[in-house]
Amino acid sequence: MDSIWNKFCSYSPSLICLDLCNLESQVRQVEQSGIEMLHVDILDGHFSPSMPLGLDTVRQLRAKTDLAFDCHVMVTEQDYFVDELLDIGVQQVVFHAETQPHIDGMLNRIHAAGARAGVALKPSTPLSVLEYVLEKCDTVLLMLINPGYAFVKGEKQVAYADRKIRELRKMINDRGLDTTIELDGRISPDNIRTYGKDVVEQFVVGSTCLKRDNLPESLAALNSLREEVIGG
Repeated sequence: MDSIWNKFCSYSPSLICLDLCNLESQVRQVEQSGIEMLHVDILDGHFSPSMPLGLDTVRQLRAKTDLAFDCHVMVTEQDYFVDELLDIGVQQVVFHAETQPHIDGMLNRIHAAGARAGVALKPSTPLSVLEYVLEKCDTVLLMLINPGYAFVKGEKQVAYADRKIRELRKMINDRGLDTTIELDGRISPDNIRTYGKDVVEQFVVGSTCLKRDNLPESLAALNSLREEVIGG
């Protein structure tokens, strides 16, 4: 399973952007496309003003698919949610540095449960918060828009996104680490073309790339784009 995390230009379709009333059938379509993971956003309505997906839904879905669960915890109080996700049996848990007073400790806690662990950063959070923990991060998720505000008209990817992405890539490469980079927030085909070859491993793809009323076609287009970017 680890090999799926280290491929450049991989996709992690966002569950909350699928048809939540027909979730199992949509997940089956993701499986059939050959994509190997799902992005599971857990929100508490406080850190991020939205609550589209419940833990019980995640638990039921875990029993119905072998896809890897790539979980992004966007909450103020993390302990309960992280423990529940680990109990469900997810493969990766990424939590926000901004609401975690013990970043090193939480990374240890997730690793001790046998899951991949990572840190997520809001757009304006500096990379310096990773200075002493980057070696422990299996992945770093960079938000390119403010979490929970995708519904706000005019909310766009931040202008400094490119600088931050490339500085993180350099930081990882300079230390000789295999930490992966994951991008989230209105990811577009242009983002995938720009960073997919050798800068970013995982792209969280949502409503900009996926049409829930014709998911197979959207997924096929993404797979074709990946072949274009990485050369087959």
